[in-house]
Amino acid sequence: MSKLNTDKISSSFPIINLTLIAVNILIFVHEQSLGEEIYPFIHEYGLIPAKVFSFSSNVGLSERFFPFLSSMFIHGDWVHLIGNMIFLYIFGSNVEIKIGHLKYLAFYILCGFAAALFYVLTSLGSLISMLGASGAISGVLGAYITYFPISEFKNPVQILFLKNIRYIPAAAIIFLWLVIQFLNGIGSIDQSVDTGGVAIWAHIGGFVAGLILARFFHNNKYDFKQKSERYYH
Repeated sequence: MSKLNTDKISSSFPIINLTLIAVNILIFVHEQSLGEEIYPFIHEYGLIPAKVFSFSSNVGLSERFFPFLSSMFIHGDWVHLIGNMIFLYIFGSNVEIKIGHLKYLAFYILCGFAAALFYVLTSLGSLISMLGASGAISGVLGAYITYFPISEFKNPVQILFLKNIRYIPAAAIIFLWLVIQFLNGIGSIDQSVDTGGVAIWAHIGGFVAGLILARFFHNNKYDFKQKSERYYH
């Protein structure tokens, strides 16, 4: 069993993925410095469906549509941020190397837009702010499972019933991610009984967008060399 294309990874640094992680962390640190001002910050930059479809003349175009982008970089707490960044780090680097740097950035943003659009269309009139990179990361996972369907990871938890499992399929980890997102919601600043139901559609939107867009963003120039029948990390 050979490691997933070590030479390609070493020769192509995932600068966009690491930059996205850094930007998310820096913005969260800024959030923590705001104190009580975090609430107007969330209101301005979080994605609120009711604001998108507001008939009020006081809500400008930038207030309606800029949050489709800005909400991707805002997180509700450290757990929300760290969980998202771990998955982005694990899966995003290989997807970036697979499709190329600038195309990866465009891919990431488009998946985030798709997730946000699903949230808005399934939450018409909602005043709950959608926050977080989860939708865009779901798209990255969709691309990963498309490009590396048999990839496996070395099992880092060699305990109890897992101690005899040396490798974990990437598909199982991605499924776990989707389950976690379903249970925890997309990171709304408000906790609501309908948050989980709304979140799953946002994540499905991002994941499906990733599956579809991966076919168009694929770049043979950056293909990994398969040295055996299976990949692992």
